[in-house]
Amino acid sequence: MPGKNILLVDDEPDLVQLVSLRLTSAGYEVATAMDGQQALDQVKKAKPDLIILDLMLPKLDGYKVCRLLKFDERYKAIPVLIFTARAQAQDIQLAMECGADAYMTKPFDAAGLLAKVSELMNEERAPRGEAS
Repeated sequence: MPGKNILLVDDEPDLVQLVSLRLTSAGYEVATAMDGQQALDQVKKAKPDLIILDLMLPKLDGYKVCRLLKFDERYKAIPVLIFTARAQAQDIQLAMECGADAYMTKPFDAAGLLAKVSELMNEERAPRGEAS
């Protein structure tokens, strides 16, 4: 089985470097984007197996990026893990309404992040969220 491709979208360079290192050491191929528009462009070019998406991004926020992808037939099956410092209940609810598959807050536990990524990669075979 070829390596799984992950698109990591965050505007904090140190965090991008740290998370990328963790993911590549676990055998994933990682592409990055620093803002919402760049994220959409990357998804259209590379069609990743999973997207790890921050909410607070320049140009387009993570909610908008998630909604645009999840309501597009070409990309809706790609799991989206919201990865953010925002931990309020309304942030989580809004992310889920936008179609997010999972939600994790920063600061993060590396083992927990890798476990969630692995879980979402396996879910890809049986997409969820087909409810009306």
